[in-house]
Amino acid sequence: MRIYPSPESRRPSFTNFQMEVSGAPILVQSIAQKDVKSAVPPPYIQPPENRPTKLANENATDHKIPTIDLCKDKDLNLLREEVEKACRYWGAFHVINHGVPLPLLDEIRNAGSSFFEDLPMSERLRYACDSNSPASEGYGSRMLVASDDAVLDWRDYFDHHTFPISRRNPSRWPNSPSNYREVVEEYSDQMKLLAQKILGLISTSLGLSSSFIDDAMGELYQNITISYYPACPQPELTLGLQSHSDMGFITLLIQDNVAGLQVSKDGEWVTVDPVSHAILVILGDQTEIITNGIYKSNQHRAITNANKPRLSVATFHDPAKTTTVTPAFKPHKYHPVFYGDYVSSWYTKGPNGKRNLDALLI
Repeated sequence: MRIYPSPESRRPSFTNFQMEVSGAPILVQSIAQKDVKSAVPPPYIQPPENRPTKLANENATDHKIPTIDLCKDKDLNLLREEVEKACRYWGAFHVINHGVPLPLLDEIRNAGSSFFEDLPMSERLRYACDSNSPASEGYGSRMLVASDDAVLDWRDYFDHHTFPISRRNPSRWPNSPSNYREVVEEYSDQMKLLAQKILGLISTSLGLSSSFIDDAMGELYQNITISYYPACPQPELTLGLQSHSDMGFITLLIQDNVAGLQVSKDGEWVTVDPVSHAILVILGDQTEIITNGIYKSNQHRAITNANKPRLSVATFHDPAKTTTVTPAFKPHKYHPVFYGDYVSSWYTKGPNGKRNLDALLI
């Protein structure tokens, strides 16, 4: 049973609440702009045990996420050692001197901000995703299979299918600003190259060939999700994105200058301060499986802000749904996983921390 702020608060069903928002897909930005003055609607209120504390990392002053310099003249042994430590003890780290053109990072953030903040709602709704199909491409607010009792995230997003190339359909992407589609394509290409480089470093840091994880992944599938977290009148009751670990191999994320991403470290939530032009690397569940638990996928979430909206761009790198991922080392600590089944379970049951991964433990 979920607990809400007052006994007399009655939570509307998902269907009724959706009807209250003009029959359109539930979009947090429209609720924040029109319907919310001092309180968020009940479907967005987290149960007490999941709500963010006032200062999640106030007692974790020694917890600062690692930053790894990928400059070309760096000693490879030192680089692998830094990657090994970051993957083993954090499952997440910033990279700088990563080779991605810095203006491109600004351009993708600006493109996202323009879509969410400059276009009228009627124009944005032209790109609405299929609300009956989890993780469909386009503009929406909810990725999971609909459930009447699920708590909703205080977030809207635009999801782009970018790799393999055959999945790209730029006509489904916004064309305002005028360079939006061009920026997304270039960003997609650059993120793929960086992901392959980092996966190579992860492989060699474990004594495997540099192409081991890339080969095991097979054909790379990439999605780019631009997330927009509107200002929230009650950030202490909500989450922009509930606690989860990512399904695939590796996620590359950039933020704007508003802090909101938190990663789990030794049982505490640590806020990841934005670092100008750095890219955050987040290990996914398939990396934990293939490394046999030596490296951990990172559990993370997004908190909301009472005064400012926040934007992030996450680029996910996953295997094809027909791929089976098996631990590289014996004895196996995880059952081999057929990725399509894993994805289906994730979207049906919900993320709920690392529950889906834990089910594969032997």
